[in-house]
Amino acid sequence: MKKKIYMLICTVLIPFSVVAGTPQSVLKNFVTVSDDRLMDGENEFRFISFNVPNLHYIEDFMKFEDTNPWRLPDAFELRDAMKTVKHMGGTAVRTYVLSVRRQDDAPEFPRHVLGPGQFNEKAFRSLDQMLAIANETGVRVIIPFVDNWKWMGGRAEYAGFRGKQSDEFYSDAQVIADFKQTIAFVVNRVNTVSGIRYRDDRAILAWETGNELTQCPIAWIQDIMAYIKQLDPHHLVLDGVAANVVRDETVANPLADLVTTHHYERNPRDLIEHIRISAEKTKGKKPYLVGEFGFISTSGIAGVLDIVERTPHICGALLWSLRFHARDGGFYWHSEPGLGKYFYKAYHVPGFYSGETYDERNVLRLMRRRAFAIRNLTEPPPPVPEPPRFLPCDDVAELRWQGSVFAAGYDLERAESPAGPWRIIARDLSDANTAHRPLYNDLDTDIGQTYYYRVSAGNSSGISAPSNMIGPIRVCHHTLVDEFFNYGVLFSKNDGVTIQTDLARAFKEDAHRLKGEKDGEVVYYTLMNMKSAAIYFFSKREQGVLEVTVSSNGHDYQPLSMTLKTFYIGEADYNYLRPIKLTALSMPDGIRYLKIGFLHEAQITRVEIPYGP
Repeated sequence: MKKKIYMLICTVLIPFSVVAGTPQSVLKNFVTVSDDRLMDGENEFRFISFNVPNLHYIEDFMKFEDTNPWRLPDAFELRDAMKTVKHMGGTAVRTYVLSVRRQDDAPEFPRHVLGPGQFNEKAFRSLDQMLAIANETGVRVIIPFVDNWKWMGGRAEYAGFRGKQSDEFYSDAQVIADFKQTIAFVVNRVNTVSGIRYRDDRAILAWETGNELTQCPIAWIQDIMAYIKQLDPHHLVLDGVAANVVRDETVANPLADLVTTHHYERNPRDLIEHIRISAEKTKGKKPYLVGEFGFISTSGIAGVLDIVERTPHICGALLWSLRFHARDGGFYWHSEPGLGKYFYKAYHVPGFYSGETYDERNVLRLMRRRAFAIRNLTEPPPPVPEPPRFLPCDDVAELRWQGSVFAAGYDLERAESPAGPWRIIARDLSDANTAHRPLYNDLDTDIGQTYYYRVSAGNSSGISAPSNMIGPIRVCHHTLVDEFFNYGVLFSKNDGVTIQTDLARAFKEDAHRLKGEKDGEVVYYTLMNMKSAAIYFFSKREQGVLEVTVSSNGHDYQPLSMTLKTFYIGEADYNYLRPIKLTALSMPDGIRYLKIGFLHEAQITRVEIPYGP
């Protein structure tokens, strides 16, 4: 009993000390409105930054063998995201909406809202962690409550809980009450990390009624805004209609603290003109935020940032979109459907060759320079990366590590003893080449020998201290790995196969694949005997797609018995194909050649063939 009383006193007097080790917030003020400007205390608050849609809820866990693409971010990922935004010069981000249980969800899919008045505590604890780290890094967050679209569940799901149609979300009294119950739960929630009630948290820049609620009536907007303000007098409230030109009734609405627009016009000239019109409508009346824009050229982005910077009451602009490092190594990937035409993908800081087709490196250089400029600051050099963290591993073909913020490349070191000497075996490695795959396969090893590894992260400002060391790893075999960046790993092929890089979302974000037409054929060869094999591929059908044969001399082939396992969850929202894995745990003696024949069209994404004496 005494302990409970003591904790209550701590909550009242020093809320940020409720949880041991919780850092103090660097944010001193709530953001407020003065005429048509946002203010942080006595200073104007302007920003150029990003939408980070999976900041609070990841939809891009696309590991080949996993059937659940949804996961909650952990502290490493949240800190990586917030530090990335901070070092990009951003002081604010926008998440995507609070997720809602869908009728087609598998039981293991985590959602925030499970039903009327039913909430997933684990998901909200992840949101708690996000806000605690936002306070730590000084990056404020815009949080939309509900989606107009299907991706994470939204208004259709709220209506569906009560047997109603999607549009009744705006008119049915019970559905509106259910939605208000969610708002009350969120706004009044006490953060389990910081001890701060959400309505008292300075890291929240604004509540947004929803995402792109294009058909919502003004009466609903006023009702929801009034309810939010009744619960929370501290935070700004955004109208979540977000068309490409601000609506007159939004500007006239006294409950709307600032207004926003979203922009995916194909021609940047039209986009910029729409921003100009909205700026004229809001001048002298309300701050104006370009809440989403993207899928345009680098020079088009520069044109948008030009009008934002020279229009004082445009408080900010948020580019769509940014993804951060994954806790399993590498980055999360997201190919953009619809208006993105699957050409544009989420950006990875500081920019990599893998994003060259959409000019990722130059876009991110531009965004960083302008993010500091709008704050009247000179762009500093990028920070020297912190040491990466090498992940546990027992095979030199599967080396991976958690990436470092602003690392442009990594130097990999190897030693035969924990005490060294250490030798760099690979320089300037990228962790943005593949999604959810090992980052390095060390073929320059002696079978039977034992090795230790560590890695350092670098960029133009310097190189980090080494990571933790992993090992000992005993080399039992080497592994031929083909990720299909080119044809170089193949021994031979016919004209029925080609490398494909488009439509990566349907292939769980694998952007390098070998497409085989019927009668296509490839052959692999190893210097020593093959021990086993694994083939990862996608197909519209499950059985009778590939024929795998093996040979000791390259002339006489015999069928290889392989087990088949599929990881299919249906087409879902992105027209996924069937992920199928063929595995042979052993080989006949003396096998040096493996042939894959295509009986039907398929796309292979990875081949692994361990070999040795």
